[in-house]
Amino acid sequence: MAENEPGGTEQSTAKRRERAREAGQVPRSRDLSSAAVLFCSAIALKLLGPYSGGQLRGLLGSGLALPRADALDESRALEAIGSAAAHGFSACAPLCAVSLAAAIAAPLAVGGWNFTLKALAPDLTRLNPLTGLTRMFSARGAAELLKAFLKFLLIAVVGATVLWHDAPAIAALSSAAPETALARCATQIADAFLMLAGAVALIAAIDVPWQLWQHARRLRMTRAEVREEMKESEGAPETKGRIRNIQRELARRRMMADVRKADVVVVNPTHYAVALRYVEARMRAPVVVAKGLDLVAARIRAVAEEHRIPIFEAPPLARALHRHVEIGAEIPASLYVAVAQVLTYLSQLRSAARYGHASPPLPVLELEPGAQA
Repeated sequence: MAENEPGGTEQSTAKRRERAREAGQVPRSRDLSSAAVLFCSAIALKLLGPYSGGQLRGLLGSGLALPRADALDESRALEAIGSAAAHGFSACAPLCAVSLAAAIAAPLAVGGWNFTLKALAPDLTRLNPLTGLTRMFSARGAAELLKAFLKFLLIAVVGATVLWHDAPAIAALSSAAPETALARCATQIADAFLMLAGAVALIAAIDVPWQLWQHARRLRMTRAEVREEMKESEGAPETKGRIRNIQRELARRRMMADVRKADVVVVNPTHYAVALRYVEARMRAPVVVAKGLDLVAARIRAVAEEHRIPIFEAPPLARALHRHVEIGAEIPASLYVAVAQVLTYLSQLRSAARYGHASPPLPVLELEPGAQA
């Protein structure tokens, strides 16, 4: 797939974007870098102009005042050259530092910091003339050509407007004193520089969203690529399905093992089954240790019968417990009374069997309206 062509119709995944960054493919805006350098340099020139101008004036004065004897003397000439270089460096260093900082910071504002050596790897496809012609005459190439023409047109209009506006002031410089003329000329240059920087900044404000959109478009994926990447990162759907089945089976086995520890199984009478356990010394309220529907409910009943766990038929309570309480959780306060009636009845039933008394009557369970299934 060509570098400049969109990959598909789907949005790129995080993994695709990360691979692109590792390969050095990040959004960049040359116009933003140009605008930042021009604008910061113009501001620096306006603020630091008097200092740099004073340094350059001193450099010019010292150079013109150099005696002939010093110029012909090798050691003194080298000393004068070193002094001139120091003056020149001190005059230009602040402006150069500001421009360098702007040139480094502007790309980071769009694509962030990205250090990779893969972008330096040779790409022989770039040497193919057919590939180059394809890029030149593609939609992207036409867009770049149109953008370049519009940039030229805008900068030309701004430059012509500045010259037309400042033409009288420029003409008046010839009749002014040298120092005054230099000061006015520097001010006019700085103002013109700011106007041009503003024009380039306007271009950058349009180019940055365009570059971000183009970058996202180039990284788009086909549906097949998205599915393949999901398989690589999360596993194939068949494998995940088998894993979920195994997990459900293990959870079901643990649940059936916990039925043996239950105090009662509430049923409805075949569709629902909920096993409850309550240890008064350690639990604040009864806990659901197992629950299920239909076949699972039948299995819970079978395990309960095998281990002689009492089974209590209470359809409303069974439905309410199954709907409102998860496995391992305590029953809600709205079911305290009904469950307490069941546990009390079972305790009375065991006591009656132990002492040969008559069995107690079945309780009429009281469910609060909010606990109805």
